[in-house]
This record gives sequence, structure tokens and C-alpha cells, in this order.
Amino acid sequence: MDEHSPIFAIAVAAELAEMHPQTLRQYDRLGLVTPTRTAGKSRRYSMRDVNQLREISRLSGEGVSLEGIKRILELENQVTALQSRVRELESALADELLNRPGSRVFAASQHGGAVPLRHGARPQRPTAVVLWRPHG
Repeated sequence: MDEHSPIFAIAVAAELAEMHPQTLRQYDRLGLVTPTRTAGKSRRYSMRDVNQLREISRLSGEGVSLEGIKRILELENQVTALQSRVRELESALADELLNRPGSRVFAASQHGGAVPLRHGARPQRPTAVVLWRPHG
């Protein structure tokens, strides 16, 4: 079981977040916290959801509007996803550098993605950035 496991019914999640269950329903409707649904359509909250509810409560207490809170949460989720992607790319780069020292690893595509290159291959676009390790 991890922090993403949907285990709490709405009453328990509300108690853990120190909120009324109706507030959780409202936040679900607004898209601030989206719990998992059971086959019977009951809401199930994870520990991550409860922590997010607590963060919403804190921000609301500081005077941030619900729209502002929603935007903050979206940006935090985007940062988390980007950090995960950077870790993936760093790992891929490290693997390539270990497996093929001195050769080109990948080029950056026009849209920011990483395009792997074969040894000795050139990128398709002349504006691509190429990363390599010099010999010696």
C-alpha cells in the first residue's frame, strides 16, 4: 500500500482532513481533488488526496481563492511530472554514456523531446542540439 492507494471512504477522508464531507464533494465537483470511484460510484480517497485536501485548507485559510488554489495545484502537478521526466532523461543519458562512450547520445527535437541517434548518425533537423562526449 502506498500514498496513492484509494482506501478512505469520504467520511474518514473528511475527518483526516478536518473538513465536512460536503466540502470534499464540492472540491470533487470543482476538480480540486478527484478521488477514485468504486464500482458502486462511492468516492475513495488516498493519503495523497488527504494531504492535498489539507493543502487546500491551508491555502484557503491564507485567503487564496478556489480558482487560485486550483491553478497552484495544477502547477505543482506539472512540476512533479517535469521532475520525473528529467530523472528519466538523466537516467537514459547516463545509460547511453556508459554503454557508448564517445558517441552521440541523442538530439533534442523541435518540440523538446529527446530523439535517440545511432552511432555516427546526424540529427534530421539542422537546428537540433546534439549532446556527445569528446574522445580522450
